[in-house]
Amino acid sequence: MSQTLPLRLHHHAWVTDDQEATRRFYEDVLGLPLVATWTEREVMRGAERVYCHTFYGMEDGGALAFFQFADPEDQKEFQTEINFTPLRHIAFKVEQGTQDAMWKRITEAGYTEPEAIVLDHGFCVSLYITDPNGLRLEFAVDHPDVEKIDAERRATAHADLARWLAGDHTSNNSWR
Repeated sequence: MSQTLPLRLHHHAWVTDDQEATRRFYEDVLGLPLVATWTEREVMRGAERVYCHTFYGMEDGGALAFFQFADPEDQKEFQTEINFTPLRHIAFKVEQGTQDAMWKRITEAGYTEPEAIVLDHGFCVSLYITDPNGLRLEFAVDHPDVEKIDAERRATAHADLARWLAGDHTSNNSWR
């Protein structure tokens, strides 16, 4: 039996304290359309919970999803508060025109560093933004030679990891 990879991101879920602020950010600022709102009653962890579950669509059919509970105690119990670090993020591939349009709307909406930045990683150029819920997002435009770069990294991925784990921490990113 052959192993297959997941087809695509179905959705990434997060808890929000404010569905409308989340909608404004994703739909009005980033341009991701609200594609579904589910209002539900469900038994979770032994109690009936009432919540709203929204989905913001991406081109491939995947989505970012957000829960908000009607009961403040449920909201507190399921809150996804974590220590913020810019290294914990979710990244999306975008075309240059999409990234440019996002950057324009982000700056027009008043976002500045450190909430929103663009970084050139060599192999891609990434726009980073933090949403109203503390979720860090990356919108990456691949380098024009992405196929060559990908082939290089795939060919040496295990050796590079073994070298790094053995203590050789020299950079292998010649694309910067």
